[in-house]
Amino acid sequence: MKFDFGLVGLGVMGRNFILNVAENGFSSIGLSSSKEKIKLLKEEGKDFDIDGTQSDKVFIDSLSTPRKIMLLVPAGNPVDSMIDRFLPLLDHGDIIIDGGNSHFDDTERRFKYLESKKINFLGAGVSGGSKGARCGPSIMPGGNKESYLKIKSIFESVAAKVDNAPCVAYLGESSSGHYVKMIHNGIEYAMMQLISESYDLLKRGFKKNNDEIQKIFSKWNDGILNSYLIEITKEIFSKKDMETDNYMIDVILDKAKQKGTGKWTSQNAMDLGINVPTIDSAVSMRIISSFKDQRIKAENIYKTQNNKTSSIHITVEDVEKSLIFGFIVCFTQGLSQLRSASNEKSYNLNYSEICKIWRGGCIIRAKMLQNFMNAFDLNAELENLLFDLNIKEIINSNIESARKVSIYSIENEIPLSGLLSSISYFDSFKSENLPMNLIQAQRDCFGEHTFERIDKKGTYHFKW
Repeated sequence: MKFDFGLVGLGVMGRNFILNVAENGFSSIGLSSSKEKIKLLKEEGKDFDIDGTQSDKVFIDSLSTPRKIMLLVPAGNPVDSMIDRFLPLLDHGDIIIDGGNSHFDDTERRFKYLESKKINFLGAGVSGGSKGARCGPSIMPGGNKESYLKIKSIFESVAAKVDNAPCVAYLGESSSGHYVKMIHNGIEYAMMQLISESYDLLKRGFKKNNDEIQKIFSKWNDGILNSYLIEITKEIFSKKDMETDNYMIDVILDKAKQKGTGKWTSQNAMDLGINVPTIDSAVSMRIISSFKDQRIKAENIYKTQNNKTSSIHITVEDVEKSLIFGFIVCFTQGLSQLRSASNEKSYNLNYSEICKIWRGGCIIRAKMLQNFMNAFDLNAELENLLFDLNIKEIINSNIESARKVSIYSIENEIPLSGLLSSISYFDSFKSENLPMNLIQAQRDCFGEHTFERIDKKGTYHFKW
């Protein structure tokens, strides 16, 4: 018999994804160098039409044509290595899908290379972690559209569902799928940073214990902040360490690591000339958190004081509202970057569709994505979410609390770089006049870089 679907990489993500595919009625075969992983796949998939092999040839020969092969292997060289291994065994028209966290530049290169070999290639971002892979992820595919149509029924079956709609859609040509996944991850970094700042405020500013913080996040999850990240956060505060019986959150070292996808978002935003300061600050805070020894040394020198008498009174509701504001701004920045990249790379992205497939399965799924969907449904050419009247109402309902919280945090030496970056972005974006005229004058003064005038067209130099 021939299998409908093949998957390479039977780690937790890969195994769960192929089990999801098989459970939805598509016969599947996995490829791994590990006998143990193949055995585990067969055990967990004993009720499904599923198999596993260590042989490239057996794997390829077992698939129906055009072959649909998904790679869930580490990004970088492992992807290129698998492609090179398979090429001599494939037929024209076969489909390779990279489901890992590949950089979009690598995806563009592979797309063109495989196109020259008459092999179809899709770069598909997959979000939702190991649980999502098994129960329903959000899938962001880009590449050859005809190839997507051949894999569409499988992807729509395994994807998460919201209002009976699958959280997967063809996004565009070439690297569009992995680009959208990169932006997803940048927004994810920013949301996590903003949530951690709210936790810091509740703990250091309000002196709340973990039980109280858990209840606060639980309440927040019942409102507009309802999201996967708030949901798991409220659960985190209730978990105990089996070794010490202390709360797990209190035994975790405050050094946040990263795999680089947030950094890619920031770097690419700079290349595009797009401002994403909330995402930038999230990346920077992970970096500064790694300098634990220096932070301890600095605190001993400067003595952080969190018990000052503040000039402003804030409430837990103010913290909630500041988080709502921050969430909207970080999504705004990410979606603006998507628009800029789409224009430059001719992705022709559908932003309402992107918000739609982010509503379920993925790490950044959130209730407010429905508001963003509605905004783009009303105006597909919307340049920035902040121009939408419904978003304007939500911003106006929360911005004053965000300002109060920022003042309180500065006076009490509680770092809120994500929130402060969000407020600065908002204030800069809505300012008709910025002091950049002085910078242009300085550039012209020391380097004759010229400037534009407000009263007539052209570029000018002044003899300072």
